[in-house]
Amino acid sequence: MQNEILLVAESVSGEKGLAQEIIFEAIESALAIATKRRYTEPSNIKVNIDKKTGDYESFRYWEVVSLEDFEDPGLHLLLEEAKKKDKTADIGTRIQEKIKNVEFGRIAAQAAKQVIVQKVREAERAKIVDQYRPVLGQLINGTVKKVSREFLIIDLGDGEAILPRTEMIPGEVYRIGDRLRGVLEEEERENKGSQLALSRRCPEMVEELFKLEVPEISEQVIEIKSVARDAGSRTKIAVKTNDNRIDPVGACVGMRGSRVQAVSSELGNERLDIVIWDDDPAELLINAMGQVEIDSIVFDEDKQVMEVAVTKDTLAQAIGRSGQNVRLCSQLTGWKINVVDKDLTNDEGGAQGISALVEFLDVDQDLATALFNEGYTTLDLVSSSNNEDLAEIEGLDKEIAELLITRSKEALLTLAMEISSETDDETEDLISVEGVNMDLALELKQKGIKTRNDLAEQSVNELTELVDMDEKKAGELIMKAREHWFKEE
Repeated sequence: MQNEILLVAESVSGEKGLAQEIIFEAIESALAIATKRRYTEPSNIKVNIDKKTGDYESFRYWEVVSLEDFEDPGLHLLLEEAKKKDKTADIGTRIQEKIKNVEFGRIAAQAAKQVIVQKVREAERAKIVDQYRPVLGQLINGTVKKVSREFLIIDLGDGEAILPRTEMIPGEVYRIGDRLRGVLEEEERENKGSQLALSRRCPEMVEELFKLEVPEISEQVIEIKSVARDAGSRTKIAVKTNDNRIDPVGACVGMRGSRVQAVSSELGNERLDIVIWDDDPAELLINAMGQVEIDSIVFDEDKQVMEVAVTKDTLAQAIGRSGQNVRLCSQLTGWKINVVDKDLTNDEGGAQGISALVEFLDVDQDLATALFNEGYTTLDLVSSSNNEDLAEIEGLDKEIAELLITRSKEALLTLAMEISSETDDETEDLISVEGVNMDLALELKQKGIKTRNDLAEQSVNELTELVDMDEKKAGELIMKAREHWFKEE
């Protein structure tokens, strides 16, 4: 048996190019598994092989634990029992005893073979990871070897890596034999060591492609300072030159856009925005926003937040589809960015509308402003929306969106009950004004116009700022509300 163990260790080590130490560990594990089969209860077994002679010894051991931690007599011993076996025993130590060895030959075709194969595979994988560790984070070429539902296996030449589908660019389809490029990463697997993995979604993918296409970057004349990416859709990249004679954006774009187009083609025609880096986050944001007309930027350095006021015409462009533009700008600068309409932040109607949302929805100013800027200017608009649409607003999820819808409906019901219970006094009853229906009364209530007198005291300009109506109708409503002022006593 001793000679057989040494022969297996030597032959497998020579065939696989692995250290004999790894093979001995595999055989020890196999012998321990076989030894455990002798016992009906759970047990801890340890086998030690002499690497020179091939002799081995088997031990069974127990953990010494307190009464509170005692779970299984096959695995644990109380201190009192442990002292009988070893007077030096203490809580947390091990008590072991030598037991009879199992024969190696009887398990060679069973547990030993399985464990050795597994250990050899893990050791081979670890060897490959060590071999590729110097190029982790770099772009590497490979060929699709196998395609499964969850990942692709990529042949790197003298090793393999996996490409999880979650790390592929949306819409990509690969078949066996296709060549591709990706950023090499090391991925830890639970109880199975590490393995090589590729990613095509990470920001580093864009950076590595630009290094290939733009010699100035590889020569460090131009630096890539920050990359923000929405894989498959859009990427913003901030660059800085170390030579004032070179335009960093022009160098990255290339003659007639050849360089940036080559990178975009590799990424499935992903849109690439190249901007000038600036150490001032406000200047960097202005560069990243592109054609958006920014009116003002307010900093909150403690919270790392910038509130950006833009013109109404460029508000949608600043936010981007599903908030993509502002999200990428936030990633690029490292600051949270809130985009607001400068007109709504300055006019009375916008301020009152936001205050109403704060009061009735019980939310903070930032969230109320975000709702208002997305077009949810009244409780009625919030209550009639669906949680999927609301959840698209930055900072919201479906659960919060559903809560806001519920709160808006409750607030509208409360306001309607207040209107219905008002007195018959014409000076107090808002809905008694000709032309004011329940819906309009609810909207006026939200804007602070709670009584007939409140409405009568408005000017045409003030009313049209608060409520969406033309000047003619606003004037008629105001005059109707003032009628009781001119009645004779």
